[in-house]
Amino acid sequence: MTTSTPRRGRPPKGEGRLSREAIVEATLRVIDAEGVNAVSMRAVGRVLGADAKSLYNHVDGKEGLLDAVAENLLGAIALPEPTGDPRADLRAIAYAFRERALAHPEAASLVLTRQLGSFEGLAPVEAVLSVLREAGCAPAESVHLLRTLVATLVGTLLREVNAGPVYGTTDLTGIAQRQAILEESALPAVVDAAPHLARFDAAAEYEFTVTLALDALATRLGLG
Repeated sequence: MTTSTPRRGRPPKGEGRLSREAIVEATLRVIDAEGVNAVSMRAVGRVLGADAKSLYNHVDGKEGLLDAVAENLLGAIALPEPTGDPRADLRAIAYAFRERALAHPEAASLVLTRQLGSFEGLAPVEAVLSVLREAGCAPAESVHLLRTLVATLVGTLLREVNAGPVYGTTDLTGIAQRQAILEESALPAVVDAAPHLARFDAAAEYEFTVTLALDALATRLGLG
């Protein structure tokens, strides 16, 4: 009969403080600083001060890292209680999503590309699909509408967070300079719209996008 002997020596660097939660937070730090494309096991390991190989005890490689971040983003959305009014309920979900996404905007695009299976990752999907189902929408149509709505909102959010510092409503000098450039283009439609093209109000843009999307959805479903 043989008995196993306790493992001697120090554990791999950083292993003692690793957890899935810590790894997700470290991955978000990489994404916030350098974008999604910068994510790798080594990059996250450097943030944690741990050997990249030790991360495999908690996540399944880079794809597992990205899935975990998407689940964290979606699972932390403060989903509103449904009211029975499709417009009001979808608007509330859209703004709950914005609030969460702006905490880590560079990670927002992950919700478009990850195939998640956890309760946390699927809860917002369930919320939107439930509203559409209650509005009389068939499952296949609901999925198309869900994907279109999410892509539209994420695109608007990414534009919001990536707009240059002079592309806004507070830098009057930058706005004036941009307007002058547009007016000098000699393109009639651009010249007419120059005062508006030179400005970007993030909150107003998101509200316009949400309203337009809900108007289109209501027309599609015959909600009036």
